[in-house]
This record gives sequence, C-alpha cells and structure tokens, in this order.
Amino acid sequence: MTRGARGFLRGVGVRGYFARDIGRALGEPRTWLAETMRQMRGIGVDSVPLVVVVAGFLGGATAFQSYYQLFAGVQLSVLGLLVRGSIVLELGPLITALVLCGRVGARMTAEIGTMRVTEQIDALETLAYDPVAYLAVPRVIAAFVMFPVLVVLANFTAIVIAWIVLLVATPVTSQDYISGLRLSFTPFQVIYGLIKAFFFGGAVAFFCSFEGYTTGAGAEGVGRSTARAVVMGSMAILVLDAIIAAGLAQYVRS
Repeated sequence: MTRGARGFLRGVGVRGYFARDIGRALGEPRTWLAETMRQMRGIGVDSVPLVVVVAGFLGGATAFQSYYQLFAGVQLSVLGLLVRGSIVLELGPLITALVLCGRVGARMTAEIGTMRVTEQIDALETLAYDPVAYLAVPRVIAAFVMFPVLVVLANFTAIVIAWIVLLVATPVTSQDYISGLRLSFTPFQVIYGLIKAFFFGGAVAFFCSFEGYTTGAGAEGVGRSTARAVVMGSMAILVLDAIIAAGLAQYVRS
C-alpha cells in the first residue's frame, strides 16, 4: 500500500473516531446545551446580513439570466418557474452553504484551533470536561438547525429580489411571475432544499471542528487548519449536493 493510500485511510479513520466521540458526547446535554444556544446565535443571527446580501444578488442575476435565455414566443410566466427551480432546488442551498462555510466554518476552526494551541483544551480535560462535548457538539447541532433556517431566508430573499428586478427591467408582470412560481409546484421541492441545507450544515461544522481540534502548534498551524477546513467543508458540500441530487431529484416533480 502506498504512503498516499495509508495517509488517506488514516485520515478517514481519525475522522471516524471524532464522529464517534461526538455521538457519545450527545449523552451529556448539561455540557453542550448552553453553548449550543450561543453557537446558534453566532451561526444564524450574525450571518443574516451576509445571507440577505448574497441572496439578493443571486436573485437578481438569476432573473436576468433566465429572461435573456427565453426563446421568442415563450410565455413570460415561465420565468417564475425557472427562478423558483434554480433557487429553491439548487442555487439557494448550495451558494448559501458555501458562503457560510467561509464565514462560519473558518471561525469555528480558528476558535477551536486557538484553544488547542494555547492549551485551553488540555485545561478542559484537566477539569474533567469533555472538550468534544463542549466545543464540537454545540457547533454541529447549531449548524444542523440554523443552516436550513438561513437557506429559507436566502430563498425568500432571492425570489423577491428576482421579482422586483423582472418588474423593473423587463416586460414581466406580477401576474406572470406569480403564476410561474405556482406552476408545477410541490411541497417536496422546499423539503428537498432543506434536506440539502441540513446535511451541508452538519458537514461544515464537523470538518471545521475536526480541523480546529487537531490543529498543529503555533499560529502557522492554525492558519493551515483554517484553510484546510474551508477546502474540506466546500468539497463536502459539493459531494453531498451531487449525492442528494442523485438520490432525491427524481421525486421533485412527483
């Protein structure tokens, strides 16, 4: 077996042990419950301005792209369908998760990594605290909860901004747009996006917490771990997006 293969398997194994430790730590709610509330604010409430701005530009760009790709003779109401499908099913969850990976994920890794470098994690162990229960579990739970909430906000913002852009800059009327939004709509389309957001949040929190927890010594180690966490989190989002699409996209229209 080559060194690269051994290193890959070792990385998978170490992350598997970390996931096991998180599962065990869920049995200690007194350790992680209060911190989870604080992390939900940091991940959710503090990210609202960024999510709204990104979603607004996303909605405007999607509206223009959809309008200028229409063929002559196509009903303008189709634009509502195109915007809804693009944002709710794919762009809303994916772009929001990638943006949050950069903002929230990097912060998670830097915080936990700094605690590792300054031996605060060792101090927690000395005081008989489980550092995984205190540091990783609250972030994972908060991400599971808040990513879907932020994606709902992003989807709503993007659809409203797309509506405004089409009304102002194109011949599309409100009746055209709203009828397009309703066309072939099923509740599972919203659930589909929320399923993506749920798993994206868990993946970002898991990989970023792990990289922070295993940070090497010094400021350089924290920097490397933060960069690696954002890359790993982003890759996990893209892989999960493809897997969920392959497994659930067939049910979107049913």
